[in-house]
Amino acid sequence: MQTITLNNGIQIPQLGFGVFQVPDLKQAEDVISIALKAGYRHIDTAAAYMNEEAVGGAVRKSGLPREEVFITSKLWVQDFGYEKAKKAIQTSLDKLNLDYIDLYLLHQPVGDYIGAWRALEEAYKAGKIKAIGVSNFYPERLADFCETVAIQPTVNQVETHPFFQREDLLAVAKEYDVAIEAWGPFAEGKFGIFSHPVLTKIGEKYGKTAAQVALRWNLDRGVIVLPKSVTPERIEANIDVFDFSLDEKDKQEIAALDMGHSEIVNHYDPAFIKMLHSFKIHD
Repeated sequence: MQTITLNNGIQIPQLGFGVFQVPDLKQAEDVISIALKAGYRHIDTAAAYMNEEAVGGAVRKSGLPREEVFITSKLWVQDFGYEKAKKAIQTSLDKLNLDYIDLYLLHQPVGDYIGAWRALEEAYKAGKIKAIGVSNFYPERLADFCETVAIQPTVNQVETHPFFQREDLLAVAKEYDVAIEAWGPFAEGKFGIFSHPVLTKIGEKYGKTAAQVALRWNLDRGVIVLPKSVTPERIEANIDVFDFSLDEKDKQEIAALDMGHSEIVNHYDPAFIKMLHSFKIHD
């Protein structure tokens, strides 16, 4: 598995397995087990996904040494603030039933995320978390954050795919040596991505699918990708992307697909921000 070195020296597999929208614990554990057998060594979950227990269970049942599986989880908005975040970090560790978490992220750039970050920094120094980062931070928010905190984030996990390419964000992240991870690298299935004529035509050159081309495009940009599927065949296909690279003509054709905005989420929308604050994952 191809890896990237984060700014604190930790190695992270560049392709991981996402478990968003798989809240059923048995199903989640089953598909994670399939992914681990297929060769994935990076599992991405979150407190808000409600399946941390399944991630830990699948890793333990796999028989793989703990150090061979990279586990990411995320702190939800409800638990932002220093004291609440300290408690929530321990809750994640308990649900995962692990001694440490490889990467722990602030899930959204809202609320008291500076106070929460202090708790992440503390857990990082204590060895409970091997790397800390953020998610869904837009360019100006990422720059402000990096200029404010004591320990720089290692990762910013954001929406990025051929239809929302985020070159401005990649430039800011590079300036601060923050790795970019792509959630929704398939654009949540929008824009006909799985049969898109441009991606399909490029794929035909390499004997690959449009989905595999979309993943390879982000990998070639140095982006960490987190494809999600509950279908065994697609789980296996999504990891079969390390035997080809796109040429400059391919990249130019994909660059022309960029819409420059998201049609999935909008962090500039006050109603969306209000929803983030109101969404509760526990009493």
